Amino acid sequence: MSVESGTGLGRPFAALRQFARKRADVEKCDLCGIELANEHQHLIEPINRKLICTCDACSILFSQQHGTKYKRVPRRVRFLPDFRLADGQWDALLIPIELAFFYFSSPQNKVVAFYPSPAGATESLLSLDTWNDIVTENPVLKGMEPDVEALLVNRVGRSRGNADAVNCLVPIDECYKVVGLIRTHWRGFSGGTEVWREIAQFFAELRRKAGLTGEVSSA
Repeated sequence: MSVESGTGLGRPFAALRQFARKRADVEKCDLCGIELANEHQHLIEPINRKLICTCDACSILFSQQHGTKYKRVPRRVRFLPDFRLADGQWDALLIPIELAFFYFSSPQNKVVAFYPSPAGATESLLSLDTWNDIVTENPVLKGMEPDVEALLVNRVGRSRGNADAVNCLVPIDECYKVVGLIRTHWRGFSGGTEVWREIAQFFAELRRKAGLTGEVSSA
């Protein structure tokens, strides 16, 4: 499975929509062919930003290996309730919507920023100085695993005045789930009620994976 970039960076990711809807056929491990559950492991090919569906046994083979074509995507989800991100800092990041993710790309040797859109994942120009300031105020970001872990920022509810911003460190495949949801459910100019309901459910599920109780409104 993969990710489509609205800027044309990387190769198209043909199976992105599987994140947002049920598939008629059975998902299988891309390496050994065994049937997979709905929730399963992933590897990523950093150069092409390509996600590979795998079983537990195959994914373990890449857990401690370095210099290989693929990297194992971790499963840990961490919410950051004390995360510091001022409105001015967010504006300086030049993200056109209130939802984005950031990760260190080894092939590009820098932090990159993407935001989901009806066209797919779109890369945004990132102010390195602003990002360094954010890292200084939030040292937890220094521990992000390159290519496989991302900072996911959701300020949609904050911009509408009905919820706090949500900041969390997540596996990179979770970010592409958000991309798939918006690509599949977006309607009209503002997205429609369905897409924001799906986004709210997605963040509630993230909280469950992080071992937290209660739900977070994201719309």
